[in-house]
This record gives sequence, structure tokens and C-alpha cells, in this order.
Amino acid sequence: MGDRIFRWLSQCSGVLIVVLIVMIGAFLLWRSMPALARNKANFLNYRGVWVTTDPSAMRFGILDLLQVTVLVSLFALVLAMPVALGVAIFLTQYAPRRVAGALAYVVDLLAAVPSIIYGVWGLHVLAPQLRPMATWLNHSLGWCFLFATGNSSVTGGGTIFTGGIVLAAMILPIITAVTREVFVQTPQGQIEAALALGATRWEVVKTTVLPFGRSGYVSGAMLGLGRALGETVALLIILRGTQAAFGWSLFDGGSTFATKIAGAAWEFTDQYKAGAYIAAGLVLFLLTFVVNALARAAVAGLVTRTGRRNR
Repeated sequence: MGDRIFRWLSQCSGVLIVVLIVMIGAFLLWRSMPALARNKANFLNYRGVWVTTDPSAMRFGILDLLQVTVLVSLFALVLAMPVALGVAIFLTQYAPRRVAGALAYVVDLLAAVPSIIYGVWGLHVLAPQLRPMATWLNHSLGWCFLFATGNSSVTGGGTIFTGGIVLAAMILPIITAVTREVFVQTPQGQIEAALALGATRWEVVKTTVLPFGRSGYVSGAMLGLGRALGETVALLIILRGTQAAFGWSLFDGGSTFATKIAGAAWEFTDQYKAGAYIAAGLVLFLLTFVVNALARAAVAGLVTRTGRRNR
């Protein structure tokens, strides 16, 4: 009887999660349809000013929102992944046990800092410190589109450059925690065998720990990317909204999906105004869904290849 009850509860829990996801998607689609039906612009390609006050001539689209969201999230991920990998390797392979426990606790505490604190810190403390670096990158590497002069002031701080660095600090503890827990699970017998054969500590990490924990590292990175895609308050404070064209520069301003929706919440006075932003939320929902699906596929592929290699 106990086994049957536990199996029933487990099945109900799994079905409930699926039902909730489907209901969220259906709600977003249902509430966005009236606005999409009245939209006079190409929703996927429009990059001008959003016009939602006139239901008979609505114009809105997600191209700039998608580009800003992708660029700031990928920039944060590129910054956070190497640091998280280094921290995880140090904590699991080099640091003494007492030191490792204390440092791991400190890193985990970064995840407990509220987003609004990160935003205020990034705009008023970090941005002035980054100003000389931003100016140097713009002057020295301005020939590259990533460091070209954008639609926002390089020295103002309200750019993707500043937002991405703050976002990297926010997703760092997530990637580090997952990677660390996977590295700890490396079979001790394999580590001792490598050391017995004369391998250095770095060779042990390179030949044993990293191959074993690669799938966990990728999984943690994808979790961090999902967190970055949906970040709202910190980027709402840092990023400077602009109607100028987005040029894929780190010194551009703009809005992500989440900041655009949060910044216009006061406009949700009727189904058409709200529907325009709910449509953007639907795209963000699908984007995170696709990212997580690709992450699971990548992790499954890494696990399969690792298993074949071990055999």
C-alpha cells in the first residue's frame, strides 16, 4: 500500500508540473492574441517605438528586445563560466577542507543578495570604476562591433557592458554550486590511480575531474543562462532605455524582455496594452523553454560520450 501511494503521489507531482507549464503557456497565448490581431507592425521584426495607446493602430515588436536579451545574457555567461570553473576546481581540488567549506559558503551567499541591491551597486559603485576600462576598450577596439560606440554613453554606465558584468556576478554562484557538486562526485579511485601513476594535481584535474564533471559544468552554465534571460530588477536599474537602433555593441543601451515588461507595468489598463507586453512575455517563455531543452540535450550527449569513453 505504501509503495502504491508513493507511486501515485510521484505521478501526480510530475503531471502537475506539466499541467502548470501548459497552463502558463496557454494563458500567455490567450491574453496576447487580441493585441497581436490588432498589431499593424511585424511582431518579430519591428524595432521602432511601441505604440499601445491606440488600439486601432497598435505597433509593437520584439526584435530589439530579443537582441538585447541575448547579448547581455551571453556576455554575462562568457564572463561567469571561466570564473565559476576556476572557483569550483580550487574548492574541490586545491583548497584545504576548512578553507573550502568557508569559501563555498561565501560564494553561495552571493545568490542570497537581492537583485535590487545588485542593480544599485552596479549603477552607483561598479559603473564609475568600469568607466576607464570602458573608455579604453572603446578607443582601442572600436573597430570591432562589440566595442564600437553604441547608442548610449560609454562613460554613463547604463550599458550592456555594465549590466552584463553585474549579471555575471549574479549567475556566478549558480554555476559554481552545480559545478562544485559534480566535481566532488569524481570517483576517488580514479584520482588516486592518476596520482599513483605520477600525475600532478593539474594533470589529475585535466584527465579525471574535468572529463567526469563536464556535463555538470554545462548544465550549471545553462541554468545560469536561464537565470540571466529572465533577470528583471537589476537590469531595469542599470540599463538605459533608448529608442535608438541597436547595433550589437556592448556600449548600447536598451531593454530586455523582462525590463520592458516591468518598466511598462503601469500601462496594463486594458487587454490590448497588456496584451502587447504579454506577447513579449510569451516569447521570453518560449526562449527559456528552448534554452533548457537544448541544455538537456547537450548534457545527455556529453554523458553518453563520457560513458562510452569510460567503457
